[in-house]
Amino acid sequence: MKILFFSDAHGDAACLKIILEKINLHQPDQLAFLGDALYHGPRNIIKKEYCPKEAIPLFNSLKTKILAVRGNCDGEVDQMMLEFPMLGDYILISANLQTFFLTHGHVWNENHLPPLSNITILAHGHTHTPVLKRLPNNLIVLNPGSVSLPKGGFPASYAIADKNAINIHELISDKILFSMNL
Repeated sequence: MKILFFSDAHGDAACLKIILEKINLHQPDQLAFLGDALYHGPRNIIKKEYCPKEAIPLFNSLKTKILAVRGNCDGEVDQMMLEFPMLGDYILISANLQTFFLTHGHVWNENHLPPLSNITILAHGHTHTPVLKRLPNNLIVLNPGSVSLPKGGFPASYAIADKNAINIHELISDKILFSMNL
């Protein structure tokens, strides 16, 4: 199973149009959105591309393939506009002999691990910086970065996981930023 991970769109319709192109390019079986869909958040700049009304139909076009979790900037008003559930704090999925714990990252992250022993990959956003690493306990931490407001000098990014590897890609060029064999 191929999964495309993305996070922290913050109402940027332009980046969502690019994600739609990446979905067509990679043909994933599943989409995992790791929170912060429409609202820009009080700590972020308001980009000229910030257009939640235009972002809503783009998100809704993905409703049959998307699994989404609530980010710290997502609320009930966002859920009223989106046609897929996205207010859960986490989702567990099994794919490719891995158990993925999908969350936004403001609660559960590598410094505050979820209290489950069977997860093999902790996937979260929130920091707007891409991360792909294996912890000493063998848990893999995946943060696809942000598609709209990257931080830490990184470009906008997303990730692809399949049965063999996880790759974090630069959003515009599709260049692989980080890679790990599974």
